[in-house]
Amino acid sequence: MALSGMRGLSVFISDIRNCQNKEQERLRVDKELGNIRTRFKNEKASTPYEKKKYVWKILYIYMLGYDVDFGHMEAVSLISAPKYPEKQVGYIVTSCLLNENHDFLRLAINTVRNDIIGRNETFQCLALTLVGNIGGREFAESLAPDVQKLLITSSCRPLVRKKAALCLLRLYRKNPDVMNVDGWSDRMAQLLDERDLGVLTSSMSLLVALLSNNHEAYWSCLPKCVKVLERLARNQDVPQEYTYYGIPSPWLQVKTMRALQYFPTVEDPNTRRSLFEVLQRILMGTDVVKNVNKNNASHAVLFEALALVMHLDAEKEMMSQCVALLGKFIAVREPNIRYLGLENMTRMLMVTDVQDIIKRHQAQIITSLKDPDISIRRRALDLLYGMCDVSNAKEIVEEILQYLSSADFAMREELSLKAAILAEKFAPDLSWYVDVILQLIDKAGDFVSDDIWFRVVQFVTNNEDLQTYAALKVREYVDKPAIHETMVKLSAYILGEYSHLLARRPGCSPKEIFGIIHEKLPTVSTSTIPILLSTYAKILMHTQPPDPELQNQILAVFGKYESCIDAEIQQRAVEYRALSRKGAALMDILAEMPKFPERQSALIRKAEDSEADTAEQSAIKLRAAQQQTSNALVVTDQRPANGTPSVGQLSLVKVPSVSNVNTAEQGVTQANGALTVVDPQPPSTPSADLLGDLSGPLTIEGLPSATVQPEPNLASGLEGGWNAAADALAIAPVEEQSNIVQPIGEIAERFHALCLKDSGVLYEDPYIQIGIKAEWRAQHGQLVLFLGNKNIAPLISVQALILPPSHLKMELSVVPETIPPRAQVQCPLEVINLRPSRDIAVLDFSYKFGTHVVNPKLRLPTVLNKFLQPIQVSPEEFFPQWRSLSGPPLKLQEVVRGVRPMPLVEMANLFNSFRLTVCPGLDPNPNNMIASTTYYSENTRAMLCLIRIETDPADRTQLRMTVASGDPALTFELKEFIKEQLVSIPVPSRAPAPVPPPAQPVSPSDPGAILAGLL
Repeated sequence: MALSGMRGLSVFISDIRNCQNKEQERLRVDKELGNIRTRFKNEKASTPYEKKKYVWKILYIYMLGYDVDFGHMEAVSLISAPKYPEKQVGYIVTSCLLNENHDFLRLAINTVRNDIIGRNETFQCLALTLVGNIGGREFAESLAPDVQKLLITSSCRPLVRKKAALCLLRLYRKNPDVMNVDGWSDRMAQLLDERDLGVLTSSMSLLVALLSNNHEAYWSCLPKCVKVLERLARNQDVPQEYTYYGIPSPWLQVKTMRALQYFPTVEDPNTRRSLFEVLQRILMGTDVVKNVNKNNASHAVLFEALALVMHLDAEKEMMSQCVALLGKFIAVREPNIRYLGLENMTRMLMVTDVQDIIKRHQAQIITSLKDPDISIRRRALDLLYGMCDVSNAKEIVEEILQYLSSADFAMREELSLKAAILAEKFAPDLSWYVDVILQLIDKAGDFVSDDIWFRVVQFVTNNEDLQTYAALKVREYVDKPAIHETMVKLSAYILGEYSHLLARRPGCSPKEIFGIIHEKLPTVSTSTIPILLSTYAKILMHTQPPDPELQNQILAVFGKYESCIDAEIQQRAVEYRALSRKGAALMDILAEMPKFPERQSALIRKAEDSEADTAEQSAIKLRAAQQQTSNALVVTDQRPANGTPSVGQLSLVKVPSVSNVNTAEQGVTQANGALTVVDPQPPSTPSADLLGDLSGPLTIEGLPSATVQPEPNLASGLEGGWNAAADALAIAPVEEQSNIVQPIGEIAERFHALCLKDSGVLYEDPYIQIGIKAEWRAQHGQLVLFLGNKNIAPLISVQALILPPSHLKMELSVVPETIPPRAQVQCPLEVINLRPSRDIAVLDFSYKFGTHVVNPKLRLPTVLNKFLQPIQVSPEEFFPQWRSLSGPPLKLQEVVRGVRPMPLVEMANLFNSFRLTVCPGLDPNPNNMIASTTYYSENTRAMLCLIRIETDPADRTQLRMTVASGDPALTFELKEFIKEQLVSIPVPSRAPAPVPPPAQPVSPSDPGAILAGLL
């Protein structure tokens, strides 16, 4: 800003800087704002110079963070000033203070257009800068053709054309549907022949945006882009001012190569050969130097070239060269360069032909795993995980296990998960896999999820040759004085099932096995005790002939826990104690665990799904999926089908866990003392209220904080009925059940109820229950969708898409694809109201259960009355407002017929539920009613609304309604909204609310009489 000659502005800035504290600054700003407001009121007395000075001050105050609610008109008026100093101030301040929807901008459109099509280049640049900064829809519709004409006009100076290209880019990004770019392929090709690099760089940015939406229309630009690269990288035909540390226009090289990546291939052999020659030159000419700025520029070009090489699927020789270059990068001392080398080498893993070449750098990558920088360690781990196969799995997994003991806690869970997946995928033999998992649990038990030891149980159970070996190995670990609780669970389970295979080995008699396991009992949590009790029962079963001493010890343990407060432990203790007296029959009752059905590991399946998720970073997407940024919380009911809590069941659902696993396929539950596989169950018919109590706290500050609801009581009062219904449904195969899923209750009634209240059920069918809890504040709404799975099998292929109307800005958090059995998912939804409208948002929801695919489309209660705030107005406030809003379109009146007959008391209650405050005593007629409210939106902010209802005591099916507000659109929409409610929506029964007492006869001077005259 040129402040020369404006002494008052300089003094004001000095005063602000000399303030000792915030309070002094605020007082000085308030004083200045008052002075400016007074000056602007006396507009005739202010010269253009003074207006410019005061507008500069307003901008400075705004930049300090203070709200400025006046002076906008003065700033816009300066745009039309004939002199440059005033026009410059007008353009700058307008672009800073006003958003794209501000009404004052419409006043400036003609002036801005005249500057754009005029001959003054300085004014053209100011106007283009304003249009580009604001980028509003009205600007795009009115000015885009003129900006396009400027760009392709060769008579304009390069400075103007460059700004025109950037302005057009902004308008296209903001309003692609408004911009007319049909037939622009030839024009863009011509722009790529431009000699001026400033215009060429700006045009290339525009081309990248156009290609991102439709590359098919711009094939003619492909050879031109290759020629631009040749000109820069090979011929170096670049002016000195566009050379950065000896690199010809690196930013243009990057943009050009990015544009080429939007084309699927380069078919012309000459063009392809020229392009690869340029890429070869870039690869050969890039090296690490001491100058940081040159490194940054050259590496930006290099890594974009690597991305283009991979995109074009270049020859293996060039791929090898890329890997060799990256190998140099991961060996340098500079951490940023090492990070970039590791990251790009991970991307290179997509190319199958270079994986063997990447393995040559395995030692250096393993060294990076111990780097002081955690970011580099993570990239090294991702790369090791991606490059692992049968040939190097042992070495990589052993390195990960060795590093695990000294790794940061932030990385241990990721290390454990990846080591487990690699060990399972590439195990040369199952005994090595068991060794790896046991070491994993021993070194980092806190970071090993239950899914991992569940998988070991499945392998050992399904492979007889592995059972003896696994029992011996866990026997060694359980001998240690202190082991992790996960190791206790795994060891107890395996020794309970297979310790009899070790009976002839020293130290492995039933009594000794029981002794070493029982030593761990005092150290474990309540969730592990049921597994230990099952192990004791199994040991007792395998002890033949019975050992009286051992039997007495185990029975004493069972007796101790028969009165345990935990229902699961108590039930097992009682049942095992009773079963132990069955003698030989115990062998049949506590039979050995049957083999699990052969299926793919849940961890590997999750990893493969993550790898297929994108073609860009296949090796590092697993971690992103495990650390999903969804705000959705899952609350799981861990009870089995019989309604009894099963603490020790092998359920592959752990919330929050590294993966959402299909529990119907992989869960196992305890039955008769033995762990057995459960098959998927059809849905249960009782309508369970999974939403629980929706009246808990919900904050609207910042992002939604979805809270875990109390565990739903799914079997309340249904202990017998639940089992019977579940068993009856289990008899019929899923395929034989009806494929037509009918909702429970009326969807329309649920929607209308939620229009009047902020929490409740939106939709329900035999499988799922969807509820809403909302909080509204001004134009902001914060909702939480509760998706409750009512069944003992998961809901899969869950998808939720919000279809918002144009007046609402809505953002829904990520919804998980699987909802576990008897679980509830909470998905926050943010809503911002932009302008008045009665259009309704729609939730397009779908899920799959067995053969059923259910796809309801549900209206969301984001209706107009949610953005109303009740307000009580006094006669002193009401009458001046009512008089000022005179006639259409600010005040609309209509006779409404077909109204549901209701007493005035009930209508007052209905209006209160719509957030319209009934104001008693304002209307002298006892058959009339006055209501007021405040409407909030991004456009209108706070807008007072006044409503008068005149009823006919002889005919309650009709009334006359008058609605008034300061916004014509709001007046119309509010009138139509109230009309719809009165005519079509059933009124819920409510307790009577206070009604205005009958008015007394009034004198002509009474405000009520005045109101009657005004209406």
